[in-house]
Amino acid sequence: MAKSDAPRIAILGAGPIGLEAALYARKLKLSVVVYERGRGGDHIQRWGHVRLFTPFSMNSTPLGRAEVKAENARHTLPGDGDCVTGREYLAAYLEPLAKAEVLRDCLRTETQVLAVGRRGFLKGESVGDAKRGQQPFRLLVRDGKKAERIDEADVVLDCTGTYGKHRWLGDGGIPAAGELAAEAHVAYAVDDILGDRLAAYAGKTVVVIGAGYSAAASVCSLATLGEKNADTWVIWLARGVGSQPIQRFTGDPLKERDRLAVRANTLATRTDDNVEFHPGSVIDAVEYGGPDKGFRVTARRDGKARVWECDRLIANVGYSPDNDLTRELHVQESYASLGPMNLATALAKVPTGDRVNLAPFGAAALRTAEPNFYILGAKSFGRDSHFLMQMGFEQVREVFALIVGKSDLNLYKSAR
Repeated sequence: MAKSDAPRIAILGAGPIGLEAALYARKLKLSVVVYERGRGGDHIQRWGHVRLFTPFSMNSTPLGRAEVKAENARHTLPGDGDCVTGREYLAAYLEPLAKAEVLRDCLRTETQVLAVGRRGFLKGESVGDAKRGQQPFRLLVRDGKKAERIDEADVVLDCTGTYGKHRWLGDGGIPAAGELAAEAHVAYAVDDILGDRLAAYAGKTVVVIGAGYSAAASVCSLATLGEKNADTWVIWLARGVGSQPIQRFTGDPLKERDRLAVRANTLATRTDDNVEFHPGSVIDAVEYGGPDKGFRVTARRDGKARVWECDRLIANVGYSPDNDLTRELHVQESYASLGPMNLATALAKVPTGDRVNLAPFGAAALRTAEPNFYILGAKSFGRDSHFLMQMGFEQVREVFALIVGKSDLNLYKSAR
């Protein structure tokens, strides 16, 4: 789509990638509206007590930093090498960027996009036909007062992420027996165990399920709590059979990530701490008995049934993209990751440990079968949890080169 067409751009989600895309559009003098179902950066606020693995230079752009400073020259940004917490990142960068004059009037907070379709076409019509792109997208929008309306756009950038939809505990990826009934009482996110939620965990027996960095963060926080409250006990369950649950990368450039992995693996292998680790545990059932009775977790380990009773249950088993939003569009999903197929195919060829210095995949990887519809940010990686913000910023650069029809367009280069 050429710039002369003056496309109306709709961006879904006002997280780091959504705001960056909006800023890029505004710098190109394009019409843009950003729809955010809550406040900007809501997902980051939910895990805001956690320190980012990546330094500030990887979580911001020359364009964004310049805009924040232009709005308030006295505003202090973190140093390039600083690894700040989520809340510090919000306060120092994302919130000032959202309030900048260039973006202020295009943000629609407390406004949810419920569905996206194409005017005049059902999903099964004109498959592979470019004429679908000649009609605008129709967005069913619900505002903060629950009133619904239809908005239209020529280009849609889905930057909604994955944090809002957790995965399930049961074998095969489905809910464990009883999990649906217990869901409201299970902590699927990374709780602030040493802060706001300290009273809920101090002196409790806690089952933590998962083998990623979120589970590692939960276990490490609970171990720290146990140093002050000896009655705090952690039962860590993971599907994998290795004695060290968290993967480490040789020469990992993200030192904070490696420190977490080292500490979590040490806790898993020691026997003199308040953590007991049970690899090879497959969850069959979760029973919630109520606030005073806690949970009963049933699993299989080495072919035998095991039962653990606990006061609290943390299920750090990852997140999944919510693709119901685009069911009427031609967006082919990877059967493995649920991310868009072109990008998923490219990602599958890259070892996980190489992704810090991952080169851009190019515009072709961002295209979907639906003309002018793009998935950016964490959602573009689907269930692959190794997305980094700097990858999303490169996606923004690439997608606007497509939108305006200039393959060499790079506003970051000029901002530097």
